[in-house]
Amino acid sequence: MKNHLIHGVVAGILSTLTSLVYLNIYQNLYYLDYSLVINWTAILGASMIGCILMVLGYFTLEKRSKVKFKGTLNLIYMFISFISIIPAMGMSLPLEIDFPELFPGLVIPMHFFPAMLIFGLEPFFLKKGNK
Repeated sequence: MKNHLIHGVVAGILSTLTSLVYLNIYQNLYYLDYSLVINWTAILGASMIGCILMVLGYFTLEKRSKVKFKGTLNLIYMFISFISIIPAMGMSLPLEIDFPELFPGLVIPMHFFPAMLIFGLEPFFLKKGNK
């Protein structure tokens, strides 16, 4: 469990940092300010919760000796990440926000960062014999 938890925390922190860098680049590139709608605490919370839940799924598979279903679980994670962008595309922003049509371009990639980092960091946290 400890290995999975470390994997989730590291991926969550890196996902948060990646999202914050992307947020700053995007807002500076287009001279935008979405701080009324999205902030670092929301990004941190979503990234950490998402990553911890994903590694709990891996832990559950490992404890039930169903590691061969990890690929299926990864497909489920990808599907959930894709479905999670739907509310972001239809979100109504406050009227004082300039260029609300650019908001989905900011948040949609952030929905995929947790899964990408979980998948990318997985080889570093695999135990021997759990492929």
